[in-house]
Amino acid sequence: MEISAIFYLVPAMIMFACGVYGFITRKNMIAMLISLELMLNAVDLNFVVFNRFLYPGEFEGMFFTLFAIAIAAAETALAIAIIINIYRAAKGIDVRSLDEMKF
Repeated sequence: MEISAIFYLVPAMIMFACGVYGFITRKNMIAMLISLELMLNAVDLNFVVFNRFLYPGEFEGMFFTLFAIAIAAAETALAIAIIINIYRAAKGIDVRSLDEMKF
């Protein structure tokens, strides 16, 4: 029995929508970073699904997804380092207080 692509795309759409909602509503930088990662994982899931159903037997979508995961991991490490430096300077990571800081 072949599973339809809709069974994969609907959870990816829900993940992306939750990520967008979390990114817009959160004021904490760590929570915003987690929401951004949720959106990136939803996009990676879409890459794999479209590769599987449009080009069965090909691995370009899989390799692109692995590359995107590696880039997301590097981006997360860099963002956490920036957040730690902001916390050391401002004693907080609330987004509303960032406009008050002058570096």
